Amino acid sequence: MNRAVVTGGGGFIGSAIVRKLLARRVQVTVVGRSPYPELTALGVTCLQGDISDQEFMNRTLVGADLVFHVAARAGIWGPWREYVRTNIQGTATVIKSCLHNHVSSLVYTSTPSVVFDRYDLEGVNEQIPYARKTLCHYAASKIIAEKLVLRANGPELSTTAIRPHLVWGPGDPHLIPRLLDRGRRKMLKIIGHGRNLVDIAYIDNVVHAHLLAADNLLGPGNAAGRAFFIGERQPVVLWDWINTLFSELDIEPVRQKVPFPVAYFVGGLLETVHGCLNLAGEPKMTRFIALQLARSHWFSHAAAEDILGYHPIVSTNEGMKLFLCSHPD
Repeated sequence: MNRAVVTGGGGFIGSAIVRKLLARRVQVTVVGRSPYPELTALGVTCLQGDISDQEFMNRTLVGADLVFHVAARAGIWGPWREYVRTNIQGTATVIKSCLHNHVSSLVYTSTPSVVFDRYDLEGVNEQIPYARKTLCHYAASKIIAEKLVLRANGPELSTTAIRPHLVWGPGDPHLIPRLLDRGRRKMLKIIGHGRNLVDIAYIDNVVHAHLLAADNLLGPGNAAGRAFFIGERQPVVLWDWINTLFSELDIEPVRQKVPFPVAYFVGGLLETVHGCLNLAGEPKMTRFIALQLARSHWFSHAAAEDILGYHPIVSTNEGMKLFLCSHPD
């Protein structure tokens, strides 16, 4: 691999991939909506633009060996058109540009949310079908995008999808900061019985999986056309893990419980109110959040182990120590 393009390369996962590529002496181009002076200083070519702009992406991918398509409209609330533009149209544009420029390989950052269909998922593998009732635009749009990527696999373009779950670690701007903010404001309550198991994925493990996937597509190629769940060796009890983090940061543990049916009902009600009144921001509770916080969702990583050679390089305990060392508190 001589030249790689990373869409969303200024984000949490994308920038971590960029740094690992630089360590391999790969020439890297990042595509994003903002300038990234910290990456430019490292020798990265940073291009500002819209990934759904076909002409822009055609120019960007000239001479690339491989694309890491990480860019996405994240979050669980917002207009459907925004998810369509970035997650669906943007992905279709990236695929077309890869084919136009004879790029050999495409590694797509997906999510296990594409299979989360409201019920417990316990050790399931990649044979599980896509969700039929996603309850959020993010998951619905990622299903369509992942299908586009995997169907594009063929003699002219090798593709694969990586599905990391609850990515965390130093520099995380999403998961941990939101938990800490709500914990400090005492806005968190355990939903349901509180013993649900979930997969989490430390950032170094996620990057490791992406690079293994790239090496596979450029090498033996038996990962082509497939999706892979990525996580740590064992799932964690979600609320125990949250409370361990809180105790290390002198935040009061979450002890109050709310029955799942109550949280689910309130989530649906708030969604309706926000939608009807066109309120700014996302609801404090949604049906999707209630389900994510109450259900078990952990996955078999056997396919990633057997085909990619994936094994976590940072354990959950090591990850917690590294995060705490990096945290200003």
